[in-house]
Amino acid sequence: MTIIIILITAIISLISFNNADLFNRLKFNAWLIHERKQSWRFLSYALVHGGWMHLFINMFVLYSFGTNIEESFNYLFGIPQSYIYYGLLYIGGVLFATLFDYGKHKDDPYYDAVGASGAVAAVLFASILISPTSSLFIFPIPFPVPAYIFGVLYLIYSVYMGKQGKDNIGHYAHFFGAVFGIVFTLLLKPSLAENFLHQLLN
Repeated sequence: MTIIIILITAIISLISFNNADLFNRLKFNAWLIHERKQSWRFLSYALVHGGWMHLFINMFVLYSFGTNIEESFNYLFGIPQSYIYYGLLYIGGVLFATLFDYGKHKDDPYYDAVGASGAVAAVLFASILISPTSSLFIFPIPFPVPAYIFGVLYLIYSVYMGKQGKDNIGHYAHFFGAVFGIVFTLLLKPSLAENFLHQLLN
C-alpha cells in the first residue's frame, strides 16, 4: 500500500506542478471549505506538493517508515485487516492534521496548505510507538538518534514553531498528524503502550 500511495501522490503532484488549476482545486483552504462547502479539500491537499523537494522528502520518509508499519501491522493484525488499518492510519492522518488549522483559519481566504506531511507524521509516529528504541539518522546530525528522543523533540519543535508562525510550514499539521498516529495505533492495539514502556526500560 505504501508504494501505491507514493505512486498516486507523485503522479498527481507532478501533474499539478504544471497545472495551476488542478493545484488550486486540490489544495487545502479552510475558507473555501467553510464558505463554499468544498469539503474534499480536507483530503485532496495531501496529493499535491509545493515543489520537487517537498514531494521527495515526504515520499522518502513515507517509504522508509510506511513499509515497516505495513510489516508490523501484518504481524499484529493479519491480512486483510492490516491493509484496512494502514489505510485508515494514513487517511486519518491526512484529515486529522488539518482540523486545528481549519478552526483557526476558516475566516482567512488567503491561508493555503499542501502536502502529505501530516499523514507521513502519523505513519512515522506509529513506527516510533512500535519501535521506540530504533535508531534514526537525521541530517545533519552525524550519529543515530533513538526514535523516542526524536519523537519528543519533534513534537516540542512543532508546537514551538507553530506558535511562532514565521515560516510557511504547517507545523501544527505535523503535530496533530503525529498525535493521531500514536492514538489511532494505541486504539487498535492497547498492549502497545506496555510494549513501548518495556522497550524503554530494558
